[in-house]
Amino acid sequence: MEVRLIRHFATEGNLEKRYIGVTDEEIKTECVPEYILKKEENRRYGKKNGRAKWEPELVIVSPLRRCRQTAEILFPGAEQVVCDKMRECDFEGKNYQELTGNPKYQSWIDSGGTKAFPGGEDPMEFRKRCVCGFEEMLEKMIKGKRKKIAFVVHGGTIMSVMEAFDPEKKEFYHWQVKNGKGFHFQIEEEKWQQGKRQFEEIEEI
Repeated sequence: MEVRLIRHFATEGNLEKRYIGVTDEEIKTECVPEYILKKEENRRYGKKNGRAKWEPELVIVSPLRRCRQTAEILFPGAEQVVCDKMRECDFEGKNYQELTGNPKYQSWIDSGGTKAFPGGEDPMEFRKRCVCGFEEMLEKMIKGKRKKIAFVVHGGTIMSVMEAFDPEKKEFYHWQVKNGKGFHFQIEEEKWQQGKRQFEEIEEI
């Protein structure tokens, strides 16, 4: 099975460097590359080395609008399946400047993001939730004999999933991606069902 994990396009909060979390913002269309808006072939989502455009059989999305909108732009008309467990971590919509001087925020920074964000969700529980959602979706896709699947989700969601199934065990922050980017990899379905769960042939897109 071929799988792509893609981060949504930028929102106003992303541009302001806010921890927007579950705030349900729309994407800023002016931040989407023009060639994508025009649905032209391109190196990341279209022709590459003479191969045909990559089209998923369906797209799994976070319930938040920015992911559903991005999926429609990248893969217009594709079936979307919502996975609530793959929504972003629950932050409080503030940026680092507004939180400077807040001792709870400083404690979160000092912990390397392992403590709960002030007023937000526990990061370890968030990672477990994302991984659980990914596994549940993969099981459904395998049973449905799907072979090409895209996930359009959040940066933190991608980092959680990649950390869990990377065969080289790179740490969480290694997998940070910019808006509109992500990873392409293979899953050996038989091994996956046997509990040997790891990604193969990982490449950035």
